[in-house]
Amino acid sequence: MNFFEKVYQVVKQIPKGKVASYGVIAFVCGNPKMSRQVGWALHCNPDNSEIPCHRVVTKQGKLSTAFAFGGMESQRQMLLQEGVKFKGDLVDMSQCAIVPSIMHIHDLGFQYGVEN
Repeated sequence: MNFFEKVYQVVKQIPKGKVASYGVIAFVCGNPKMSRQVGWALHCNPDNSEIPCHRVVTKQGKLSTAFAFGGMESQRQMLLQEGVKFKGDLVDMSQCAIVPSIMHIHDLGFQYGVEN
């Protein structure tokens, strides 16, 4: 499985109402220094109906200025519809960010427990 495929498998596991940062996704995929490549993988998302790239934000909770499927306002609306809380223009990371707690490789992808 290549890095992009790992990213897609991990992003599919982010539940509605939660978000993850690019860095967390890179960490779970086994390469914590590849957060920019996570962004590129999401920009190339082959199936936005199955891979919820709108649930990935910066570690500060900023939305993507390059959101591939409609821009920042579209991303914000999608997150709001799922129950994600905001403080001004930022996602409230203290309430909505997932943090990997237990990680292991299972079959072809990663599965992990989340705290919150």
